[in-house]
Amino acid sequence: MQLARFPRARFAHLPTPLEPAPRLAAELGIKSLYVKRDDCTGLAGGGNKTRKLEFLVGDALAKGADTLITQGAVQSNHVRQTAAAAAKFGLACEVILEARTGSNAADYNGSGNVLLDRLLGAAIRNVPRGTDMNAELEKSAQAVRERGGKPYVIPGGGSNAIGALGYVDCALELVRQADAENLTIDRIVTATGSAGTHAGLVAGLALLGADIPVLGIGVRAPRDVQEANVHKLAVETAALLGHGDRVTREMTLANCDYVGAGYGLIDEGVIDALKLAARTEGLLFDPVYTGKAVKGLIDLARKGTFKDETVVLLHTGGAQGLFGYHSELEGSLT
Repeated sequence: MQLARFPRARFAHLPTPLEPAPRLAAELGIKSLYVKRDDCTGLAGGGNKTRKLEFLVGDALAKGADTLITQGAVQSNHVRQTAAAAAKFGLACEVILEARTGSNAADYNGSGNVLLDRLLGAAIRNVPRGTDMNAELEKSAQAVRERGGKPYVIPGGGSNAIGALGYVDCALELVRQADAENLTIDRIVTATGSAGTHAGLVAGLALLGADIPVLGIGVRAPRDVQEANVHKLAVETAALLGHGDRVTREMTLANCDYVGAGYGLIDEGVIDALKLAARTEGLLFDPVYTGKAVKGLIDLARKGTFKDETVVLLHTGGAQGLFGYHSELEGSLT
């Protein structure tokens, strides 16, 4: 894989640790559980978007951009990391936050990631739930052009083929770590939302010829939609590297039974998952993505799905968002 031929701004703390989680594994009846700590990528608290942004910001700089423009839900981890990357490289940052959950809570709309977005200097524009976010991105980009600037538009989650290269690289890193520890991975579990992380892993593992299935636990879309989105992007990413034919439809697996009431809406299962991970391994997950992934991991494990497997859970970060859910979590932390 010739990742070196793509512009890359290197700022992530890599490689991220691959840590055993024996107490959580024992609690769930999993043979062996490891956590790939992509919450440790640096950049204003880290998270999975940092890997994507190395390639996206590299591309933006190569094209002479002076402004990064992106979008997400109010408590977007991606927006926080994009704002941090812009600040690091002296770029302006304009973000559009969608009221996707409909929450009017003060902590949700002003704390957590939103507070950090403001601290990092991002110019924030809020829009109602259901807004055409692609149209809003273009509106912001056109305004920058009219001011004489050079915008670079990053899709939600940093999820296009360029961004997904970050998780092609992660697949390579993870396989190297497993080989160094003489570890045979039976399955990787990750949250799957905007599709870039999941697709990059699928593409990277396919190009490596590593026969490791990736199970995405959905956080928003129905299974058929999610799998179609991930597969399409995985093929595009592999094609960018010259081998789109190596990604087959069977490589894309998602379980979307743990979305609950909707994107960004938490329930008792998510809260229980957050508590169990924190109190067995000292791991902090977020309510929107990793919390639902761990909720799914717990339920599937207790049904015997992973009993005889060595599983790697990809921790995509986002604990900063916990503070935006303070009012919902406060009464459940006994």
